[in-house]
Amino acid sequence: MNGIWTMAAALVSFLVTALSGKKTISFLHKIKYGQTILEIGPSWHKRKQGTPTMGGIMFILGIVISTSVCVPLYYFTSGIQGLKVTETPFMILKIYAGLVMAFLFGLIGFLDDYIKVVKKQNKGLNPKQKLILQFSVAGLYLIVLYTASKLLGASGLTVFSFPFFNIDLGFLFWPLAAVVIVGIVNASNLTDGVDGLNSSITFFVGIFMMIIASIYGMFGLSIEAAAMVGGCLGFLIWNFHPAKVFMGDTGSLFLGGMVCSLGFGMKQYFILILLCLPYICEMFSVILQVIYFKLTKGKRLFKMSPIHHHFEMLGWSEVKICVVFSLFTVFLGVLSFISALFIYLP
Repeated sequence: MNGIWTMAAALVSFLVTALSGKKTISFLHKIKYGQTILEIGPSWHKRKQGTPTMGGIMFILGIVISTSVCVPLYYFTSGIQGLKVTETPFMILKIYAGLVMAFLFGLIGFLDDYIKVVKKQNKGLNPKQKLILQFSVAGLYLIVLYTASKLLGASGLTVFSFPFFNIDLGFLFWPLAAVVIVGIVNASNLTDGVDGLNSSITFFVGIFMMIIASIYGMFGLSIEAAAMVGGCLGFLIWNFHPAKVFMGDTGSLFLGGMVCSLGFGMKQYFILILLCLPYICEMFSVILQVIYFKLTKGKRLFKMSPIHHHFEMLGWSEVKICVVFSLFTVFLGVLSFISALFIYLP
């Protein structure tokens, strides 16, 4: 039964996202919500000037509708006897708390896109404003998890599980968790700089999270991951090179939030970080570039950052970058799958 609803979630999300593309793109063109290409990127990206942005609304709609419909139907049709021990009320709360968190991150991205496009302020929200809003959302999500775990008697939230051994971080877990969530969300945002890159990577991240959630009998989370997979695939129809629409910060922050909600929902923090290494590499390439530039008084470690632009400057096509980064994600997914077989969740 769980397999049927997992496939249904992916299909519903895919169809809603893919079929909404034509009208959404047409509407974004009509209201002139076009992307402004900054000078800090590769010069040839200038030809993308005016491509509609905020297209992440398409898969946000697909994922939210799919999860909201398919998860309750799965629980309803399975019945109490058909559910595994892992399918507790706390699990249901984590699914929807995570979905709300992702939606709120998407809302922050929408505000940022709105300021850039409508107010014609290319930089959108300043870094301080973004971080305050993002840490507020992450903090609210973690407060919900903490409160619910106490009320419902859930345990093991603060345990960091590795293959063969676990470490209980105790109170230290909560501030570290907020940093991890905000870091991954922003890393996802930095990954969205080449046609189809973020949606391709997240598609494969979602597939392996779906598989790993099923291994642990967390079929509600598996359905949510399937919805993300379907949404990314539906969006790729419109976003693969040459892109007809960009997801914008609206979409990239939402996807980062979704990935975090799945990792935290499974209590698979090690696997979350492992699967998110493509995003994290993008983020650290920017950090290292800035540090190196300041220490060497003007020299560059990479030809351009984030690192996908470095490969562009080396002559890689956008399609090649998507393929190589996706293969890297699949490799990490296989490692994650093997690791999950040897991880004991408390």
